[in-house]
Amino acid sequence: MRTDRWPWLGGRPALDFANTRRDAETLLTAEDLGEWLVAAELLPAPMRVRRAVLDDARALREAIDRGVVALVAGATVPAGALEAIDGWLVHAGTRPRLATGADGLPRLGERPAADSPRRALGTIALDAATLLGVPEQRARIRICAGEGCAMRFYDRSPAGMRRWCSMSRCGNVAKARRHRVRAREAARA
Repeated sequence: MRTDRWPWLGGRPALDFANTRRDAETLLTAEDLGEWLVAAELLPAPMRVRRAVLDDARALREAIDRGVVALVAGATVPAGALEAIDGWLVHAGTRPRLATGADGLPRLGERPAADSPRRALGTIALDAATLLGVPEQRARIRICAGEGCAMRFYDRSPAGMRRWCSMSRCGNVAKARRHRVRAREAARA
C-alpha cells in the first residue's frame, strides 16, 4: 500500500525511510510514523505509536542518512551513525511466540516481523545495516543528481550507473535542460 504522501523512490525500506525528510519533515506526529509503516508494508494495520518511538525513529532515520551521505561522498561513516543503527538491530531479530495452533494444542513459533512499530523500525535498521555493511550493496547507494533533488535511492540498473531518483521526476528534467542548452548553443553558432 503506497501513498502519494511520501516519496517511494528509494527502492529499499531504509532509503525510503531516509527520504521521509528531504525538503521538509513528513513524520510530524506519532500517527504519521504509524501510517508510514503501514504504507511501507512494515505493519499490517495502524498501531498506536508513542511519541518516544517517533523521536527514536527520527534519530534512526538521521543515522541512516548520515551513513548514506558519507558513503556516497567516499568518507568514513560516523561511528555515532553506526552505533545508532546497530542499537536497533535487537528489534530485528526473531521473537518466539507460544500460541494455540489450529488443532488446539500449543505451538511454538515466531512472531510476525510486523508485530510492533519498534520491530518494524528494527527491520528498517537491518536493511540499513545490510546496505552499509555489504560491499556489493553499499556500492549501489546513490543520491539523486537532479538539480534541487536529494532523494536517496538504491541503483538496481544492470550497469550500476543510474543518476536520478526516477526518470519521470528528475531524469527527464535534466535531459530536457541539456537539450535546451544544446539548442541555444546551436542557434548561436
